[in-house]
This record gives sequence, structure tokens and C-alpha cells, in this order.
Amino acid sequence: MAAFLLRRLANRLALGALAVSLGYLLAAAALDPRAGYEGRVPRPPDAVVDARLTALNLNDRTPLVDRYGRWAAGILHGDFGRTSDGRPVGGELWRRLGVSLRLLTVGAVLGSVLGVLVGAYAAMRRGRAADRLISSGSYLLVAVPVFVLAVLLQIAAGAANDAMGVRVFQWVGETTPGESGFFDRVQHSVLPTITIGLTQFALYSRYQRALMLDVLHADFVRTARAKGLRRRSALLRHGLRTAVAPMAAYFAYASGLLLLGGVFTEKVFGWHGIGEWLVDSIGRGDVNVVAAIGCLAACGVSSAGLVSDVLHGVLDPRVRAAV
Repeated sequence: MAAFLLRRLANRLALGALAVSLGYLLAAAALDPRAGYEGRVPRPPDAVVDARLTALNLNDRTPLVDRYGRWAAGILHGDFGRTSDGRPVGGELWRRLGVSLRLLTVGAVLGSVLGVLVGAYAAMRRGRAADRLISSGSYLLVAVPVFVLAVLLQIAAGAANDAMGVRVFQWVGETTPGESGFFDRVQHSVLPTITIGLTQFALYSRYQRALMLDVLHADFVRTARAKGLRRRSALLRHGLRTAVAPMAAYFAYASGLLLLGGVFTEKVFGWHGIGEWLVDSIGRGDVNVVAAIGCLAACGVSSAGLVSDVLHGVLDPRVRAAV
């Protein structure tokens, strides 16, 4: 098991380093930090703009290889560079990461757990009304883009507030300006959490249902029933564990979709997290910020992949036997 995890860790680190490097090179080649100085009145002289961009390692007239080397050397020392207005990227990055984690964690956990359980239940009720209802609902949620789902929830919440005559749901920002109480935070967190949770639920339930269908008539399930176990008990005690094991591998891929959904959710609900900062920084041509967020995302996906490897090894004895 340890040798397996070490090999997987080496692969994850290599892929992560490649993703981080490609992310910086793409951002540096595609974005134009110089454009931010064009609309200023009065416009700074070219020499001043060049000096400023060079100091920030953003000058497009400096060879890309040189800029990458300076940026990579800083990353190895924990320095993500500075934003286009001269502020350190690192401090703002960690602050906004905390906002994004508060937004994503609860919805992701609830959505994935419920998705696995409901997907398994739908497979056990295959062809019945419950299965058709769950399958139709999950298909619909998968088809609806995250930002459309977020807007629909806002419309529904507004109608609910009007019907009750009380503003129960809040959805602009993480808190109300001037307030920071627990209840106020909960009010602002409900709709974003539901948005993230529903998107994760739809993905996990569809995948888990398909996996559970593969074990409904497996030999080990039939053997368990022949020994006296009821169908439900045999499926839950023997079939579900076998069907859940492949979900560990899916966890790494779903983490990337979770990050993408977080970007749209933050913009729609006005949360000042990593996703909102990424979109705004792309518009400003802020290469260092975009590269730093890409680095963080690559590390997050690689970490999720490592966690999925551990879970896969724990749940599937064939992995341990192969090692």
C-alpha cells in the first residue's frame, strides 16, 4: 500500500508541476497587463510603464522564459509575486481561499454524500417511480448550468420571501454590511450551499446509480442472499461497498468541476473568494494573480487525487493485493 501511494504521489507531483508551469505560460502569453495603462488620463510615458511592469515581472517585452524563471524561483520560496497595483498576491490569495472554502465545503460534502446514497437507492428501486423521479431530477440538474441554477434559486427565494412577508433568504455577499452574526451568515450561505450541493448531488447520484446497477446481480450478492440475507441487507452490506470503491477515483475528477462551479457561484452571489478574483484578474490582465490561482487549483486537484488513491486502496482490497 505504501509503495502504491508513493508512486501515485510522484505522479501527482509531476503532473501538478506541469499544470502549474503551463498555467503560468498560458496566462503570461495570453493576457496583456499593459492594456491597464492605456486608458489612464494622463497616460503614463512608455518608459514609466515599462519600468513598472518590469518591477512586477509583467513586462511583455521581457522574454517569456526569463519571466517564467523569475516567477518559478519566487514560487519555490513561497512568493507569488505582486498584483498589477503592487500588492502582494500571497496575502490576498489566502484570505480569499478562506472565503471559497466556507462556500464550497458544506455544499460539496452534503451533495456528494447524498448523491452516493440516493444513487444507490435509485439503483435498488430500478424501474419504479422513485428511480424515475431521481433519475429525471438528476438529469435535469446536470443539464442546467451552474449560473442558471443559481439565478433560478434566487428567483425562488425572492418569491418565498414575498410570500412569507419576511426576508428569510439573503444572497448578496457573505454577510450584510454592518452585521456579522451567526444567523446573518447562515441566511447568506443557504442559497450558495444549495447551488453547490445540487450540482455535486446530480453528478454523484448518476455515477453511483450506474455503479450500483453493475452489482445488483453479482455472484457475491446472490451468495449472500442464498445464506439467508434479505435483498436490501445483501446489497447494503456487500454490494454498496463494492459499488462505492470506484467513486474514490471519481472524487479527483469531480473536484475540478467543483472548483469551476465555485467560480460561477461566487460571481452570482457576490462572494469575494478565489473564483471572483480569478474572473476579475483575467479582465485586468493580472498575470501573477491568475498564475497563483492556477497553482492553487493544481495543488488542490492533485491533493484530491491523492486522497482518492488512499480511499481506493482502503475500499478495494484488489489494489492492496496488486501492490
